[in-house]
Parts: sequence; C-alpha cells; structure tokens
Amino acid sequence: MFNSQMPDISELPTSRQLIRSTMFALVGAGALLVTVVLPSEYGIDPTGAGRILGLTEMGEIKMQLADEAAADLASEPQFDDIPLAEAASNPAVALANRSDRKEITLEPGEGAEIKLRADKDVSITYSWSVSGGAVNYDTHGDPLVKRRGFYHGYGKGKGSVGQKGSIVTAFDGTHGWFWRNRSEQRVIITLQTSGAYADIRRVV
Repeated sequence: MFNSQMPDISELPTSRQLIRSTMFALVGAGALLVTVVLPSEYGIDPTGAGRILGLTEMGEIKMQLADEAAADLASEPQFDDIPLAEAASNPAVALANRSDRKEITLEPGEGAEIKLRADKDVSITYSWSVSGGAVNYDTHGDPLVKRRGFYHGYGKGKGSVGQKGSIVTAFDGTHGWFWRNRSEQRVIITLQTSGAYADIRRVV
C-alpha cells in the first residue's frame, strides 16, 4: 500500500553523532547568550563583542532605566486624594476631554514623574520637550491595585530632548512619564497632554 521503506539502521545517526550535534547546539546557544543576549538585555559583556556590535549600551540603558523606575516607584505617593468616588459617580468627570500643560525643573541628577489617572482604552495625546539639555525617560503605567514587580512600559530612551505621540491606556490606573536629568546643567521639561483622564499631577 505504501512504497516508503524503513531506513536502514546503518543510515541512522549513532549515539556519538547525536551527542556531538547536541554539544554543538549547546555551544552555539552559549555563544549567542554571552555575545548577544547578555549585552543587549542586561548590559553584561564578558567577551567585549557586545560593545563592538553596539548591544552593550542598549542593555545598560535598559538596566539603568529599570533601576531608576524601581527606585522612584518605591517612594512614589499614591493617588489617594484623587476624587475617584466622584469620577465613578459622575462619568462626565472621568470622560470629559481636557488639556493640560505642566512644567518642571530638574537639577543635575534629579528625577521627576508626572502621572495622570485614566480608565482602560483611553487615548492620551502628549508632547514633551527639554530646554537646556537632554534627559533619560520612561513612559509607563500602574494599575489601581499595584502588584509587586509589575511593570508596563509604553516607551523609554536615553539622552532625549523631547517626544510626542499618543498612548492607549492598557488598564484602569495611573499612566505617565518619568525623567532623569543626567546632564551637568539644569533642564526644564514642558509636558502637554490631551485626553479623557481624571487628574494629572507630579508624584515624584
């Protein structure tokens, strides 16, 4: 019924060949780990290849921004005084479109965060610019009930003089921007936002 034949046992790979192929695969995976994954994700470059390929700086930026966000999140006050009950009982409070302009000054090494409170699937249009230098930034959100280790990012970068665009909120909670002035001079950040959110304020 079938014309296919079972392969001759002599055509099958030997145990030695299988072990050798497995070892080659492990060595290849290990090489990728130390030359690509560790530098690009964690800034760890044991071979020096990651810096040559430009991957180490990418990993260092990711780790630096993650550390800064974690440190500031630990000291971040809650939005306890936002009139959430009023927003829940009066949909116009939460859903009315509004526009705001915020300006903050950062000394060298100083960080700051501005967040707004919005429901899920709300489109927020924003633009921010830096006068006097450049900053590292991390745009992220936190649910109303925080979970340890939770992080939801909308974008991050290093040495930026401004960004503009829009975000669609991923959940009910607070969403915003964290900046760190890594330059040696004072900078001024101007943020403009527009959308159906309940409140916006500096929290750090």
